Order: sequence, then structure tokens, then C-alpha cells
Amino acid sequence: MDGNLTSTNAMSADSYIGNTRWDFDAKGVSPAQWAAHRAGMLAHETFHDFEMQRLRADGSLMWVAISGTPIFDAEGRFKGYRGVGRDISARKQAEEKIEQLAFYDVLTELPNRRLLMDRLQKALAVSDREKATGALLFIDLDNFKDLNDTQGHDLGDLLLKQVAQRLVTCVREIDTVARLGGDEFVVMLQNLDSGMAAATAQVVQVGKKIMALLNQVYLLGSQEHHSTPSIGVTLFEGHHQSMDELLKQADLAMYESKAAGRNTLRFFDPAMQALVAQRTALEMELRQGLQRQELRLFYQPVVDMSAHVVGVEALVRWQHPRRGMVSPAEFIPMAEQTGLILQLGHWVLDVACRQLVSWSTQTDTARLTMAVNVSARQFRHAEFVPQVLALLRQTGANPHLLKLELTESLLLTDPQDAILRMAELRGVGVRFSLDDFGTGYSSLSYLKLLPLQQLKIDQSFVRDVLTDPNDAAIARTVLALGQSLGFQVVAEGVETVGQCEFLKQNGCTLFQGYLFGKPVPIEQLQLGDLSSQATL
Repeated sequence: MDGNLTSTNAMSADSYIGNTRWDFDAKGVSPAQWAAHRAGMLAHETFHDFEMQRLRADGSLMWVAISGTPIFDAEGRFKGYRGVGRDISARKQAEEKIEQLAFYDVLTELPNRRLLMDRLQKALAVSDREKATGALLFIDLDNFKDLNDTQGHDLGDLLLKQVAQRLVTCVREIDTVARLGGDEFVVMLQNLDSGMAAATAQVVQVGKKIMALLNQVYLLGSQEHHSTPSIGVTLFEGHHQSMDELLKQADLAMYESKAAGRNTLRFFDPAMQALVAQRTALEMELRQGLQRQELRLFYQPVVDMSAHVVGVEALVRWQHPRRGMVSPAEFIPMAEQTGLILQLGHWVLDVACRQLVSWSTQTDTARLTMAVNVSARQFRHAEFVPQVLALLRQTGANPHLLKLELTESLLLTDPQDAILRMAELRGVGVRFSLDDFGTGYSSLSYLKLLPLQQLKIDQSFVRDVLTDPNDAAIARTVLALGQSLGFQVVAEGVETVGQCEFLKQNGCTLFQGYLFGKPVPIEQLQLGDLSSQATL
């Protein structure tokens, strides 16, 4: 090539004179690209925008795009190339920035979901071709939301950066550490030991290394912070599952780690998939059940010391057309997690209020109270208080006879917000009961602040009051606490006369349990005096 090649900000023109293209110190070009370019030049072909890196006069690298046209003399003999080089460093920097934004997480600089999926697709192809085993580890930081909510997002971001740095040190260069978003990370391991047993053992070692490192103390600014991971693992070999299926499997296994107590590692089990399929079917059927009016309210009586019914607790039941009576333990947690609890809870309140109105027309039932359980998700919903007030107006139910039962854990999550919501409803007469008292961590100071009127002793303590000194002591303490704070105390799960007598002797005045009646449909509910039924 002759000396007519020009390139802004490059070396002086004199440095090019007498050199051929392949004499220059070219960088940023693969051997295959260089070989193809050189072959074209040997064939005296015109080329356009061949991109390569060159040295500037100061020794720094620059990107150039070179175009060249062969030169021939009058006899047609090849004499060289006439070309031009353009400095494209700014464009290359912009392309790198775009690629960084498109394929890497801005906060941690780890590969993002898009790049992970691209690498996973290639890993699956290699795995299929070479019969190699790989693994996905889905990592979620335990209680990360608590850090963000209490200390702010700046400290949360610091933790995520440090977690990312630690994860990278746990894997090999061929492996990938990616951040999906929030506090979710994925580690992809490739070319594991042959055989599922050996590969599993290798993954366990990596998992232990990750857990040990992520369990070490973090320094977030001037604060020390402890964090733990829950890890779910799925193995792959070939294209037996799609990329989305593999991520879903690892995610399911991670939730198994959460359920097992957090800060642990679990492998995906096909049985999990079956449970998820059942759960998905149940969710769809519950949605349909709400539309088809398959749910019913059952009522369990609450009696006074004379075994006279003073109120009931409304309990939802699902009469499934094929499954029969579905246990609340099956569908209530699922409804809570999927958000169906909002629709279900509203329906329960509506039916309960209408029943209060129905009872108000008869003298012997006009003063009966109605207790309704309210879930955490329902209570925290922005429209909960307005919806309750609207239902009371629409149905005409007496708010003084409606009692909402809340759990300790619900109230302690954000006590100030709970107090404001409770106070607004208490202002119109609605009463509140603290359900399953003794199973949570209520402090006396919070109990004094909360606008409660009633405590319910959890049935787990009532069950063994006659045989377990600890349960008897807890029951006595709750009764004494309730009396000192001016609360009514209801004993749940009363099944025997002996239990009832013990509770009476220690100051309990309200009782609920099989001794006085099981939850039944409204048409089977017995009211009035139940002393003969309870054989008191």
C-alpha cells in the first residue's frame, strides 16, 4: 500500500511510506478476519471499512475504518493501494456503551437477563453436542426488602454490589454470574464433571462456597450488615428443557430453600413441578369457584360462662364440585400469595355483614357479634378501610357487632400504619380482636397502643392446659394480661369440660371450640343456651 493512507490523529504519514498493510501493528482483528482481508488484498480486490485498532503517535490505541482501492499502471500491472482511514474511536465507544447498557446490569456491571439467556442458549447447544452437564443456581437474598425499607435503597444498592463481587470470585472464567433484578442473581456453571452424581457433588461444593462467602459480614458505609442467601439449583444436559423451564425450575427450588428455613440450598425435584401444576389448577378453579358461588361461610359459636351463644366466628369453606370440601389450609395460603384473597376477603365480609342484618330483625339474635378473619394482604391493601366502610353503608350492618380478627405478625410489620387503619374503623364502631395470641412477638407497649378490644388464646396452648405446666402458665398469663389491659379474652379450641373449667377458674369469660359446636352452615347453627350440649 502506498503512502496516501490518511488517518486523523494517527501516526505521521512518513511512518506508513514503504509499508504494506500487513506490516502495520494491527490490533482488534481476529486471525480469521485478518487472513480474509489479506487474501482479498492479494487478489487486488477493493475493500471498504475494514475495522482495526492502530497506535497513535503517543502510543495509545485508536479504532480506524480503512477503505482501499487497488492501483494499476498503464499496462495493467498492480502497483499498490490507494486508501483512506477514518478515526471511528468515538463510534466504537458509543457502541460499547450501548452494549454495556443492553447486556449488563448498570448497578453491579454483571451480565443481565438478556446476556444470561444468550449464554444459556449457547451452553445448552454445547451441552447437547458434547453431552456435558451444566447447572443454574438461582440466588435470592433473604430479607433484603427489610434492609431497603429500614435503611434505604442506597445501602441496599451497596449490598447488591458487594454480593456481585463476592459471587464472581466463587466461579471459574467459563461460568457466568448474572443479576436478574432486585436481589435475584443467577450463576450458570458449565462443563461440570461427567455423570449426574459427580456434577451434583461439584455444584454442592460451589453452593457451599457461595453460602459461606455471602454469610460473611458486609460493611455498608459505616454499618455492619449480615445477609444470607437462599439458593435453588437445577442441572441440565442437552436441550431436554427450554431456557425458561430451567430458570423456572431453579426458581422453584429457591423457594423450597426459603420454605426450609432460608440460608440453605435445594435442588429441583420433579415432584415440585407436580405440586406447582396442582397449585396452578387450584388457583384457576378458585377463581371459577368465586364466580360460581361455590364458597360458603360456616359459623362457629362463641359462648359466655353460662354456655350461652353471644356471637360467632365466620369461617370460609369451599364446596368444590369434584374435590368435595377443600380444606382452608389448602386454598387460603394460595389465595394470599396470588392476590385472590382480596376478592375472597371482600366476599366474606359482605356475606357476614348481610348475616348481621338478617339477625338484627329477630330479638334473640339481634345482639350477636360476628368475628371475621382478615388476612395481612387484605388489611394492608390501600382500599381496605374504604371498602369496609362502604360495605357497612351498603348492607346496613351494625358496625358495633362486627369484629375483625388480626394476627400479631400482621400488626407488628408496620404498627403505626396498623394503628391508623384500625382507628379509622374503630371510629365507626368496628371492634378488633388479636387472633392466636401468644404465638407471635407482641410487646406490652404495642398492645397498649393498638385499639384492640379482645385477645384470643391460641388453641395450641388451650389443648394441653391440664397436662403441660408451660401451656397452663401461658394461658394464665394471657388471661391476667387481658384483664389488666381491659380486654376480653376468648379461649379457642376448647374441647373438654376440664379445659373449660380450668379457664373459668383463671378468669376466662368467653369460649370457642368443639365442646360448644363445630363450624357449620347457617342453617345448622345452634344458638341460645348450649350448656346441655356441652354437658357443663
